[in-house]
Amino acid sequence: QVQLVESGGGLVLPGGSLRLSCAASGFSFSNSTMTWYRQTPGRERQLVALISGSGAVTRYPDSVKGRFTISRDNTKNMLYLQIDNLLPEDTAVYFCKASALGAWGQGTQVTVSS
Repeated sequence: QVQLVESGGGLVLPGGSLRLSCAASGFSFSNSTMTWYRQTPGRERQLVALISGSGAVTRYPDSVKGRFTISRDNTKNMLYLQIDNLLPEDTAVYFCKASALGAWGQGTQVTVSS
């Protein structure tokens, strides 16, 4: 059974940083391309980062490039998202997902506000 558990969200001042974590189990993590999405109320989930199974390849949309860094530790089945220079528009629920699988975790709320 695929399980994805996100953590690390919180309330942060603009300009601050957060590191989100995702604990994965129930599938071949090291062979899976992993992604981070975010969602705000009334909008579709937006892909914000992707990383290949080995970690050698990463991709970001222009809207977050330079501020978001995705990484993984295949020895621990963990996925991470470092978010720097947080902006109010980064406020959302953040989810991790294996690219080829349909399962979603419960997400972690990130709120950027002064």
